[in-house]
Amino acid sequence: MATDTHKHLRTCPLCEGMCGVEVTVQDHQILSVRPDRDDAWSHGHICPKGTTLGELHHDPDRLHMPLVRDGNEWRETSWDEAFERCEELLQNVREKYGHHTISGYFGNMLGKSFGIGHYNALFFQVADLKSVYSSATVDQQPKNLSSHLMYGDMWRIPIPDIDNTDLWVIFGANPAASKGSILSHRNVMEALKNIRKRGGKVIVIDPVNTTTAQKSDQWIPIRPGADAALLLGVAHTLFHEKLVRLGHLATLVNGLDSVRELALQFPPETVQHYCGVDATTIRELARTIAQAPTAAVYGRIGLCTQEFGTLASWLIDVIAILSGNFDRIGGLMWSKPATAHLGLTNNSYPINYPLVTGKTRVRGAPIILGQGPASCLAEEIATPGEGQIKGLITAAANPALSAPDSGLLAQALPQLECMISLDVYLNETTRHAHVILPSQSLVEQPYWDFWSWIFALRSGGKFSPALFKRPNNHPDDWQILLRLGWLISGNDNASFDLDQLDDDYFHRLCNSAGVDPAQATAMYDGRGPERILDLAIRTGPFGDSYGKKPDGMNLQTYRDAPHGIDLGPAQEQVVKSVLKTESKKIELAPDHILQDIPRLQYAIKQQDWPELVLVSRRHLASMNSWLHNVDTLMRGRDKCTLLIHPDDAERKGISHGDDVEVSRGKNALTIVAEVTADISRGVVSIPHGWGHNADGAKLNVAKRQPGVNSNLLSPGLFVDVPSGNAVLNGIPVIIAKA
Repeated sequence: MATDTHKHLRTCPLCEGMCGVEVTVQDHQILSVRPDRDDAWSHGHICPKGTTLGELHHDPDRLHMPLVRDGNEWRETSWDEAFERCEELLQNVREKYGHHTISGYFGNMLGKSFGIGHYNALFFQVADLKSVYSSATVDQQPKNLSSHLMYGDMWRIPIPDIDNTDLWVIFGANPAASKGSILSHRNVMEALKNIRKRGGKVIVIDPVNTTTAQKSDQWIPIRPGADAALLLGVAHTLFHEKLVRLGHLATLVNGLDSVRELALQFPPETVQHYCGVDATTIRELARTIAQAPTAAVYGRIGLCTQEFGTLASWLIDVIAILSGNFDRIGGLMWSKPATAHLGLTNNSYPINYPLVTGKTRVRGAPIILGQGPASCLAEEIATPGEGQIKGLITAAANPALSAPDSGLLAQALPQLECMISLDVYLNETTRHAHVILPSQSLVEQPYWDFWSWIFALRSGGKFSPALFKRPNNHPDDWQILLRLGWLISGNDNASFDLDQLDDDYFHRLCNSAGVDPAQATAMYDGRGPERILDLAIRTGPFGDSYGKKPDGMNLQTYRDAPHGIDLGPAQEQVVKSVLKTESKKIELAPDHILQDIPRLQYAIKQQDWPELVLVSRRHLASMNSWLHNVDTLMRGRDKCTLLIHPDDAERKGISHGDDVEVSRGKNALTIVAEVTADISRGVVSIPHGWGHNADGAKLNVAKRQPGVNSNLLSPGLFVDVPSGNAVLNGIPVIIAKA
């Protein structure tokens, strides 16, 4: 019998790399995923993860029908019955305890869902959740906070221009494994190589001699959590040696005197012992940045997930501004996305809203940028009293592995009277749910990576149609989420009118974009996220403004260009047109951030530091707590090991390959030691997101190499104070041969 084979061009949605892929399909089966050599963005680059999109789609453990839990047993059911059960569970919680006892936890892959990416703002409007938790406070909240306070927009994050810089200074990032994080580039490691080829220099500051550090010109080992102190030593040198050059920002910065006064309190001699970096090296680093023709200073997750994450994230931008390397080719720059998504869908926290909107019930932790710290979720579920969380929605998230003190969360989740999960797996978190609603696979939905384009210093786009259709009765992800929001708010299934919700939302988006809703609506045959994407393209900087700019673009323009469209590199921007601060200036010294300085000063004065501290790491074939169920990626040697320096290993009587017990308080893990000089003395490292040995989870490949859950050792009370972000790096631990 003849079979049809088709080749489809798509963008891999797994990370910020946006690699173009060619997917070969035969009889609804993905035969291969290969790089698209003609992709306008990636030019044929791809990583191991991207080649496994077919395995992800065809994973036998992936859920296809809703699951309802009866006691300890799961059964497949229809969508109608699943939504009826959701309504019953949510109504019961509302009637017994009130709307305010329903919360949600949302993962970062939510932004990779084409539909939900366009409708998550509407979900939050409809659901009106009183408390929200997400992976943001286990990841990038310090950078969101510093950007919000400095520029008036939490997503206006400056990106290093690595294609044009003469010096790239990398703090706490390993793009050789991540491919770039809050940094979208076609091939970061090739760009690193090109910097050195053209006579430039790359410096990596990290406790671990990562693959990125090994390919750089200089590795500066640092004590985990001390980056803010080192950066203040750099700022001190810039002021003390009169190396500050604001350039075109001279009249557009508030708070320079405050930063000068602060920096002069941190000479390199004062911070060197705390940092583990000598004063001479700190001064040389400052001079190298100031004297380079152009310099791009970049900090990522290693800075965010540490004790002084906000100070460190803020100071990265401060150093760029002080050295004249901000809003400048070769320095830090802002992107110019082809779509107007962020402005349209209100994914940025409004500058006129209070920064702190309340405190958590149990701990009294501040709720920053609308987010409660993820580390508070367990106690909010487990602690009785008014406002105790009784209902929880999780979507594209696995906090039972990824949240700090995850052991407490795993104990708390079974206490919920209503837990509904939107996910593709029965995993360590969703095993506690009462209903699991399966989401679409990554190739069963269209794709446009608007989140990654906001971290790119080239403009462009690519639209990928869905490869497969789900059964007619299987709703799209965004439809599922909006129905859940409808039920959370106290409505019933019978009154759910998706078309009306969608039309009202689209009309509001049109109004916010200055477009006549009636005129725009009349141009579309259907509803849904593609209509919103077309609106975002048309009203973006390259759009046709619904016919007002005849040479402009719309969604059809990209449909007609299956390899994507590259619109060229970003340029310096008129700062006043970008900033959303009330002053229309860069706020260099926000009070909320400066209030954390005394805590840092106290830490620097301490002399009794732990003998060993734990830091996290990632692997190119892994991503947070998932992809471990993909057989191709899990082959080969054990990826979940403990890195330990030979001197520390000898002192503890540990040899390479030994089983080692790593403990903090009552919590302990047993893991295989990997003795290596590529880690600083006094530091050990375990990769983040492992521990796939939970009873009831159905992840058969992951269970073959389960690894250990390092978050069992991360204290929930150990947070970056200004942002509430979890601390995953610099955790005191005790090591012993098992």
